[in-house]
Amino acid sequence: MSVQVVSAAAAAKVPEVELKDLSPSEAEPQLGLSTAAVSAMAPPAGGGDPEAPAPAGERPPAPGPASGPAAALSPAAGKVPQASAMKRSDPHHQHQRHRDGGEALVSPDGTVTEAPRTVKKQIQFADQKQEFNKRPTKLGRRSLSRSISQSSTDSYSSAASYTDSSDDETSPRDKQQKNSKGSSDFCVKNIKQAEFGRREIEIAEQEMPALMALRKRAQGEKPLAGAKIVGCTHITAQTAVLMETLGALGAQCRWAACNIYSTLNEVAAALAESGFPVFAWKGESEDDFWWCIDRCVNVEGWQPNMILDDGGDLTHWIYKKYPNMFKKIKGIVEESVTGVHRLYQLSKAGKLCVPAMNVNDSVTKQKFDNLYCCRESILDGLKRTTDMMFGGKQVVVCGYGEVGKGCCAALKAMGSIVYVTEIDPICALQACMDGFRLVKLNEVIRQVDIVITCTGNKNVVTREHLDRMKNSCIVCNMGHSNTEIDVASLRTPELTWERVRSQVDHVIWPDGKRIVLLAEGRLLNLSCSTVPTFVLSITATTQALALIELYNAPEGRYKQDVYLLPKKMDEYVASLHLPTFDAHLTELTDEQAKYLGLNKNGPFKPNYYRY
Repeated sequence: MSVQVVSAAAAAKVPEVELKDLSPSEAEPQLGLSTAAVSAMAPPAGGGDPEAPAPAGERPPAPGPASGPAAALSPAAGKVPQASAMKRSDPHHQHQRHRDGGEALVSPDGTVTEAPRTVKKQIQFADQKQEFNKRPTKLGRRSLSRSISQSSTDSYSSAASYTDSSDDETSPRDKQQKNSKGSSDFCVKNIKQAEFGRREIEIAEQEMPALMALRKRAQGEKPLAGAKIVGCTHITAQTAVLMETLGALGAQCRWAACNIYSTLNEVAAALAESGFPVFAWKGESEDDFWWCIDRCVNVEGWQPNMILDDGGDLTHWIYKKYPNMFKKIKGIVEESVTGVHRLYQLSKAGKLCVPAMNVNDSVTKQKFDNLYCCRESILDGLKRTTDMMFGGKQVVVCGYGEVGKGCCAALKAMGSIVYVTEIDPICALQACMDGFRLVKLNEVIRQVDIVITCTGNKNVVTREHLDRMKNSCIVCNMGHSNTEIDVASLRTPELTWERVRSQVDHVIWPDGKRIVLLAEGRLLNLSCSTVPTFVLSITATTQALALIELYNAPEGRYKQDVYLLPKKMDEYVASLHLPTFDAHLTELTDEQAKYLGLNKNGPFKPNYYRY
């Protein structure tokens, strides 16, 4: 930076700065920011680079105290002189260019004097110098700018939080970590991130009214006292609220992740700090995944008596490795299409040895989480990973169940041209009546811009389909398991994989054609973005009630089979969420209830009713 020194009067108006001669090695000073400064400057997820200086024309004038956005960047922002302030001349003088190249000053009486020659200096402001010297000694293996650029797809967007991750590439299994209470019965990415995770959990609590109400109402009764719950779900802020609710109701919990990409590291750290044995981190390997589940189950002196599963992997592992544990397990609660399918297979084969609750097909899960959650999160996941515009894009959605319905509705509303594939004639007819073109995948695979799977099946998108896709086609999965897209067929020598950003890969063919594969074919929304907290409150409350029901049921009420949550409980879950909307239910009169043959307090629909 250079400055023209004018007159003594003018110079007196310039804030004090420290001038040093500019040497070639100092021409490009390195920018170092303190943790506090970075935190203050960190933009929201997806924002611009806070290190980039504002254009000169956009900078605020120097006189007066700092205010507005500039003041928010640094406590010393108001003290920083601006370029416009440095170039101001004395109001009693006019500038003229001296004929020999110097600058002349013309006084009011016409006298011309030569101004001092311009000296190029490097300016280092005193406040900034002090701030620069506070630069953290460890910025981790990733640079600060890289951390910020990836903030939209990593665990959280505060750039300051990355300054503690000096061993990002070290496997958590190789670390020795303890929480503030001295416990080491957990395995997370970085226990130091707990404070960030606690803030996220506190935000989630505000959007989960039913769980908080359940915690308040049932805390005195402790309906889960003595319950030892082993869980395998997505570890997010919403799951943390559920786990802490279960703990408040008397349960002991041990937890692992059901997806290698969906764990929020800071939330896992917050749970570990609170004393929950959590074994999960974002980006686990397959070996890590099963190791974490085993650490939850196989612990000396602790025998689980309840299972909360999402996808069936935990249940499968116990059946495979520790079948004797089922002698003391009272029941299984499962919330995914995939996991429920596996439970029905076990039941049909006569191998299901404990009662199981099918939460996925309860009304409050299927009609809310599957539909409304996916309707919002599909756009979030695609935007965060590809920054694409949806208007005019051709999209094919494979499957028109509740998840497919939500995805199609969102994409249609954004102006996309949406096709649907379906095997069920009833769902197919629904798609047609909703205005979507029903096709076979082969018919549109060459022309579509996005392919989304949400069937719960396997090999829905095969290598043949992938070979025929157009250049830059985006391929992703909204089903729970990574079986719908044949990703294994893409790991061959003739294809090149190129990492673009977290959970985004280019798969490049020999002729240069490439597809954009998201989350390696795993669940898009929880791998690449987040999901709406309020709708997860409905699902989590349903899970909590299912656990309470199975744990407290008298012996013989539930056989070794798969059950749906009683409709009365579905209605109770819904009623707990209505106050958020200031909603007022109408009550039946005695005459009306008698006419319909209903109890005034419900249930209001027969079991065969389809919402």
